[in-house]
Amino acid sequence: MPRTLSEVVFVDGVRTPFGKAGDKGIYAQTRADDLVIKCIRELLRRQPGLDPAKVEEVAIAATTQIGDQGLTLGRVAALLAGLPKSTPGYSIDRMCAGAMTAVTNTASGIAFGAYDIAIAGGVEHMGRHPMGEGVDPNPRIIAEKLVDPSALVMGETAENLHDRFPQLTKERCDAFAVGSQDKLAAAYADGKIQPDLVPVATRHAEKGWGLATADEPPRPGTTVEDLAQLKTPFRPHGRVTAGNAAGLNDGATACLLASERAATDLGLPVGMRLVTYAFVGVEPEVMGIGPVPATEKALDHAGLDISDIGLFELNEAFAVQVLAFLDHFGIADDDPRVNPYGGAIATGHPLASSGVRLMTQLSREFAEHPEVRYGLTAMCIGIGMGGAVIWENPHHPDYVSSVSEGAA
Repeated sequence: MPRTLSEVVFVDGVRTPFGKAGDKGIYAQTRADDLVIKCIRELLRRQPGLDPAKVEEVAIAATTQIGDQGLTLGRVAALLAGLPKSTPGYSIDRMCAGAMTAVTNTASGIAFGAYDIAIAGGVEHMGRHPMGEGVDPNPRIIAEKLVDPSALVMGETAENLHDRFPQLTKERCDAFAVGSQDKLAAAYADGKIQPDLVPVATRHAEKGWGLATADEPPRPGTTVEDLAQLKTPFRPHGRVTAGNAAGLNDGATACLLASERAATDLGLPVGMRLVTYAFVGVEPEVMGIGPVPATEKALDHAGLDISDIGLFELNEAFAVQVLAFLDHFGIADDDPRVNPYGGAIATGHPLASSGVRLMTQLSREFAEHPEVRYGLTAMCIGIGMGGAVIWENPHHPDYVSSVSEGAA
């Protein structure tokens, strides 16, 4: 039987406001699964013409798959969000790139023709489930010197990246971090972040009821002088601080993906079209370099050059990791194409959820910049990996729908 492959489009994405992990955070006593359920319900609410029964797969990522982040979360969240019992679901773990992998996995299923519509996302409640909770690393990893012990501590891998690229100074990282805070504050002031956010009702035994409507981690007004005073917890006289790295956060994301034909037939909006993606492995001791070879591989797949990319959404796990990417590709530290709304240093990085935040923001930026044809979402991944996804802007004058081509 002949098989027809489908183009895949990103319809819409949402997220909860991101909170600070810990007893004082906004989600301290809110369940992780409830956060992602809220996102799924919001996606369905925003597309009232979409019959929930047409959602044929739900993939939800979590790095620490335990407790309220366990139990085949994609399936359980789908049921609790009100999707039919006929809708399957599953969980994913690729550490920080969990939601990114949820997108590429389900997109591959759509492209293959296994189904037409899927929901992908991620959640991380780092206050309730710190990264690494309950894990038992095989002692061979260290005993047989497969990796340096620093590979298992993400902050130490960032210090290793500083060692490898001494031009990536603490001063440059602090300046980049301040830029992230300033850009996020400007985006909030311009109303560019709020459309992505799903308000979440919270309850705390001591604080009572609340409503999360904005990100908790940002520190607007931060200066390089402020950051220069911070401690370097991963190494004496080091360069990585709480100010030039993403914090420990709670939050969830979800997005709606569809074949381009299904989106057209159902009248769903098209935020962007998937071009290609790539995941690679790198030395675990310098996991932050991962987005570089991942991007090179994706560009090669697409037949594109870095100069073809007009917008970049790079996850800011650590400033040094983003700067390593920018240096490699000859991009200035303050290039306005990079993270126009700010990044994880300001917004927060609830591990497995962050990939869809990058994509949702890129989709919004595409609508603002019809002159940009291609954009990139990329991130480093723990234990030595990188991921990159290239997208095409449907608002660009050279964009041609695969559906209209078929009709022609």
